Amino acid sequence: MSAQEKLIRDDIEAYLKQYQQKELLRFITCGSVDDGKSTLIGRLLYDTDMIFDDHMASLEKDSRKHGTTGAAPDLALLVDGLQSEREQGITIDVAYRYFNTEKRKFIIADTPGHEQYTRNMATGASTANLAVILIDARKGVLTQTRRHSFIVSLLGIKHAVVAVNKMDLMGYDQDLYQRICDDYRELAKSLNIPDVRFVPVSALKGENVVHRGESMPWYHGPTLLDILETVDVSDDVNFKDLRLPVQYVNRPNLNFRGFCGTLAAGVIKKGDAVMALPSRRSSKVTSIVTYEGELEEAFAPMAVTVTLADEIDISRGDMLVHSERSPEVSTSLDAWLIWMADAPMLPGKQYIFKIGAKSVFGVIERIHHVVDVNTLEKDFADELKLNQIAQCRVSFNEPVAFDAYTSSRATGSFIAVDRLSNGTVGAGMVIRAVQPMLQDRSENVVWHEHKVSRVQRANQKGQQPCVIWLTGLSGSGKSTVANALEQQLFLEGYHSYLLDGDNVRHGLNKDLSFSDEARVENIRRIGEVAKLFVDAGIIVITAFISPFRADRRLVRELLETGEFVEVFVDTPIEVCERRDPKGLYAKARAGEIKNFTGIDAPYEAPQAAELTLHNDRDSVEQCVAQVMAHLRRQGILKQG
Repeated sequence: MSAQEKLIRDDIEAYLKQYQQKELLRFITCGSVDDGKSTLIGRLLYDTDMIFDDHMASLEKDSRKHGTTGAAPDLALLVDGLQSEREQGITIDVAYRYFNTEKRKFIIADTPGHEQYTRNMATGASTANLAVILIDARKGVLTQTRRHSFIVSLLGIKHAVVAVNKMDLMGYDQDLYQRICDDYRELAKSLNIPDVRFVPVSALKGENVVHRGESMPWYHGPTLLDILETVDVSDDVNFKDLRLPVQYVNRPNLNFRGFCGTLAAGVIKKGDAVMALPSRRSSKVTSIVTYEGELEEAFAPMAVTVTLADEIDISRGDMLVHSERSPEVSTSLDAWLIWMADAPMLPGKQYIFKIGAKSVFGVIERIHHVVDVNTLEKDFADELKLNQIAQCRVSFNEPVAFDAYTSSRATGSFIAVDRLSNGTVGAGMVIRAVQPMLQDRSENVVWHEHKVSRVQRANQKGQQPCVIWLTGLSGSGKSTVANALEQQLFLEGYHSYLLDGDNVRHGLNKDLSFSDEARVENIRRIGEVAKLFVDAGIIVITAFISPFRADRRLVRELLETGEFVEVFVDTPIEVCERRDPKGLYAKARAGEIKNFTGIDAPYEAPQAAELTLHNDRDSVEQCVAQVMAHLRRQGILKQG
C-alpha cells in the first residue's frame, strides 16, 4: 500500500490538504501517428496505481474487443475514448487525464498526431508547461516530429522530453538511440525550446516510464516520471511584471468597490502604486481580498479582488499594472495565428478578438507569410485555411494592452471569434506591437500606404479585383457587351465600374488626338486609372479599341498576375461596317476621319487573350454568360 493510499484511508482531510498544496504540472504528449502516445499515458496511470478497480475491469473488457496487445490489457484504451479513435487506433481529439504522485499532481493532454488535427494539438499545448515528444525508434525523426516541435516552440513551452519509444522492437540498441538524439538536437537548433531532455522507453513493457527496468543498463539517466516530478517550472511564470486583467467590478454596497481578476503575471502588494490601462490613471492598492480573507500580497496565478484609494474609471477588460513596467498599448500588432475554422480567414473581415478579459472588434489586415508546418518553409498567401499557421498583422478598433507572448503567455495570447456564430476561429500569439511610422521611399515622392489594404477591400466585396479589358474593332460590340456585363455583375451583388473609350475622352483624355502617340498615352492613362480601381477592390470593365499589343501589354504589366483579363471581341470588319452605329466607317472611307482603326490604321489582334467572344454569331446574353463563367473559374467572383 502506498503512502497516499494509507493517508486516504486514515485521514482523508489531511490527504486533501496535502493534495491542494502540491505543485501542478501540465504536460502534453505529441508525436507521429502510432508512436505510442496513448499507451505511454496509460502506462503512467497504470504503474502509478491511478486506475480504479471498476475502470480496470472496463479496460479488460474493452481490450478484448478493441485491444491490440493480445491477452494483456491495452493501456492505450484508457485515453482513446472516442469510438472512432478505437476503431482507427489513432487519437483525434485532445484527451485530458489527471493523476498525482507523492511529489506532484499532473494534468496530461494527449494530443493528436495527424496534420489535420493541428488545431487540436495547439489547444492542448496552449496551457502546458512541458511537452513529451515521442519518437518511434523504428522510424526516427519524422516530418510530424518537426511539425509538433515547431508548434511546441511556437506556443512557448520551455521544457521538452524526447521519449524514444518502442526500444524493445529495436533490440534496445544504444547506438540507434544516440543517432536519434543527435538528429533531434540538430532540429532543436532552429527552435526556441531551452530545456530538452532525452529518455529511451518502452511504453508497452513499462521500461523507463515509471520504473527503470533491466533491458537498457547502458542508460543511467532518470525515468520519464523522475523528470516529470523534478523539472523546475518556477521560472516559467513571470513574477517581474504585474498584470491583473480586470474580469469583474465587484460593487456589493456603497462602501466597497473592488476589481476582480486572476493575476496573469507578477506580484501585487498592499500599498503598491498601480496604473489602469488603457486610461493610464494611477492610484494605490488599499486592500487585497480573497475568499480566505485579506492578504498583504498576492502573486500569479492567484484570483484576487483589489480595492484602490481613488475612484478611477476601471471596467471589465482593463488592466492594472506597475507604471514602470507597463505592457504595450496599441491598436495594431503582429502575431502568429493558428486558424481553427473550416471557413478560411480573409484579411479585412471583421472578427471579435479576446485578449484576457478584453473583447474588441478588429480585422486581420494582412498575412505576412504562411509557414508550412512540415518543412518550416515560408510562403505568401491571400487567405488562411484550416490548421494553417501564419504571421499576420491585426488591427483593433480601440487601444488594447498586451505583452509579447514570449514574456507573458496570459497577456500575449488572444483568440479570434466569428461575429455570427460566436465560435472560436483562430488562436494568436503576440510578437510585437505595431506603432505608426513614416518611411521615405524616395527623395521627393512617397507612396502613402493605406490603413485599409486592397485585399481587405476585395474581401469586403466578396470578389477578386481585376481589369476586364474588352478589345476589338469599332462596332464589334465591345461597349454593348461591357454595359450588359456591368449590369449582370450589379444584379449579382458585385462591385464594378465601366470605363468606356468615348466617355474617357470627354474628360480625362480630352486633350489627346488619335495619332499613334496619343493612342499610346490614352491607354497608359486608362491603365493607371484602372490600377487605382483595382486597388479599391473594384472589378473594372473597359471597352477600348486599344489596337496595339504593346499598349495592352503595358497595362497588363501594371497589374498583378491574374488581374488583367483580356477579352477579344472578334467580330469581322464586314459585320462592324454593316453595324456602323456611329457612321464612322463611312466617314473614314470618305476620308473625313484620319487614322481610323481597320481602315487606314492597323489593329493588332490579341495572340493569347484569356477569352475570345464572337459577337457576330452569339447574342449579347451569351457573350456575357461566357465572361461570367470565366470569372467564376478563375476565382474572381467569390460570392454564392
